[in-house]
Amino acid sequence: MTYADNRCRLVLIVPDIEDDDKAAEAVEHALRGGDVASVILPQYGMNDSAFQTRAERLVPLIQAAEAAAVVAGDTRVAGRAKADGLHIVGTAEELGEAIGKFSPKLIVGVGAVAERHTALEIGELRPDYVFFGKLDGDIKPEAHPKNVALGEWWASMVEIPCIVMGGTDIASVLTVAETGAEFVALRLAVFDSPAGCAAAVAEVNAILDEKAPRFDA
Repeated sequence: MTYADNRCRLVLIVPDIEDDDKAAEAVEHALRGGDVASVILPQYGMNDSAFQTRAERLVPLIQAAEAAAVVAGDTRVAGRAKADGLHIVGTAEELGEAIGKFSPKLIVGVGAVAERHTALEIGELRPDYVFFGKLDGDIKPEAHPKNVALGEWWASMVEIPCIVMGGTDIASVLTVAETGAEFVALRLAVFDSPAGCAAAVAEVNAILDEKAPRFDA
């Protein structure tokens, strides 16, 4: 697998699939489609035990495809599943504690950043990335304009990488890439694609290869 380090890359968010076997099949299929920087695994409504089982099933699959496996929320689950990173949401104090405890051993990213002041406060804590939008925020074909604007503002002035949540339409990745954001996150655009998950990932990479601006340009 070749990595496009000089342009926006894809981050996958595992959808809310009840069955572990089906979730694993979907993720494994998606990862066959081409370059994926990381895969974020949300807990959704699962209890801790079920989430632990899910993480232990999916993390090795993700890592085998040379993508980073990032667990959202539960630090204990992330540790036991030997994940590569944590995706956390909380107060500045909670975030600072998590970053101090787990970085640099694990990737520590901060999610649900919705406005500039909060983003700058979080930036002072030096997380590995900030995520503009919600993990399940792909409710329209296009990326949310507010998240796009935040990504463009952040990318223009801060060195810490950002991930911007895309929409349910694969074409939304180009809108995000044009902001200068390092990563675009997709969920339903890939996992609900009529063409299949692998084909959707391949299409995303083709769009980004052809049209995304280069960071070294």
